Amino acid sequence: MSFAREQAWKLLTQYNKDAFHLRHAITVEQVMDWYARQLGYEYEADFWGTVGLLHDIDFELWPEEHCIKCRELLEQAGAQEELIHAVVSHGWGHRVDVKPEHEMEKVLYACDELTGLIGAAALMRPSKSVSDMELKSLKKKFKDKKFAAGCSRDVIAQGAQLLGWELDELLEKTLKAMQDKEHAIEAALC
Repeated sequence: MSFAREQAWKLLTQYNKDAFHLRHAITVEQVMDWYARQLGYEYEADFWGTVGLLHDIDFELWPEEHCIKCRELLEQAGAQEELIHAVVSHGWGHRVDVKPEHEMEKVLYACDELTGLIGAAALMRPSKSVSDMELKSLKKKFKDKKFAAGCSRDVIAQGAQLLGWELDELLEKTLKAMQDKEHAIEAALC
């Protein structure tokens, strides 16, 4: 079964109530949609977005089973295996042995932690926005291991490598995605 946006949101909010987690889910949804369109997968943009929206479905209630419990939750909801595999694979190397294979899975793996880092960096800015953030500023925050310490730089770097991109390219593209989608993210939170 492929989920319509409304169905995916209902499923996500069945297990997630925390505003921080919901914002992160919407951010990753919008970034995945942006990447689908940029990388030539326009016809799959809704699917990429759904994967982004549901990627942490199990995190709030089952943090110790993150990327494991999601399979059960998504199967019960009738999700297709392609969606389940994509969601599970973003935990590769630190939670599960399911390696990201499709370009969409590699993008999710690469940008999940990075969106958190960019979001944290935006909160430090007077504007509280990514709109005026420059790559140079993001790179400085990335190098500061104490800043947003929960965002794994190793996973981000490994994600860039999986995609065959330089780290700077991943940082620049994901920042651009968040800038381009900032209004859509805010609108979805209302």
